[in-house]
Amino acid sequence: MPRSMTGFGTAEGAVQGGRLRVEIKTVNHRHFNPSFKLPSELSAVEGDLREALRKEFDRGHVSLSVRWTEWTQKSATLKVDLDRVREVSDRLRELRDELGLTGQVSLELVARQSGVLTDSLAEEGTAPITWAEFEPTVRKAVADCQAMRTREGAALAAELEHRFALMEKAVAEVERLAPERIVRERDRLRAAVTDLLDGRTVDEQRLSQELAFLAEKLDITEELVRFRTHLAACRQALQAKVPVGKQLGFLAQELGREVNTMGSKANDAGIVTQVVAMKGELEKVREQVENLE
Repeated sequence: MPRSMTGFGTAEGAVQGGRLRVEIKTVNHRHFNPSFKLPSELSAVEGDLREALRKEFDRGHVSLSVRWTEWTQKSATLKVDLDRVREVSDRLRELRDELGLTGQVSLELVARQSGVLTDSLAEEGTAPITWAEFEPTVRKAVADCQAMRTREGAALAAELEHRFALMEKAVAEVERLAPERIVRERDRLRAAVTDLLDGRTVDEQRLSQELAFLAEKLDITEELVRFRTHLAACRQALQAKVPVGKQLGFLAQELGREVNTMGSKANDAGIVTQVVAMKGELEKVREQVENLE
């Protein structure tokens, strides 16, 4: 069963005493196109992450973001840089005196300045996380995303099968009308030749040759056979367990080629009506195939 390229998956996992949340969003794209938003602790595993996703997603734009939902408790302490405190206090007093301002340099004002208070969580949290620690959470998020893509793919497959059935019905009608059209054209040509000769004897051999040429020109047997073959290949692709979006896109193009040829040879209002209907269904098929992996 084919999978859609649209999906969303999440997972959380314990890493280094805290918890990480992974979110994966996928949308359609002609190729595999990943993008990451990772905390600095995961910079070392980006290469492993890319390769893991490449094995899971054949194509599509894959956006993966990671954030901490819980921090390790051992890191939850603040540190004071006394040298920085003294420097900030002195500079603020100098600024006050230089500008002739009033007021005291308060503790609150000093504490708000950069580098005065540092969270040891940020320092200790920068320890690199290994791929072995992070991989289980990624796998869960991928599985969640793939489950959604599979459900979406099943819905798309059902829609495509419906379109294929409508085209099959239309091509059966074309097949029924085709012989009648040739008979009508034969009778029309015979009547036209008779009128032109104005009572003179008709050269039956020459007329038979012209009728044969006309029948060959209007014959769409090959197009009907190829159309049914391509349609069968589309249905077979829908049952495959591998990505089939590109294959179905190619087959839709070939189906369109056969329909266009039928239309150019139609010379019949009933056949033209069915050709127009098949073109409409093919356009809907192309739109849906764009979303398949």
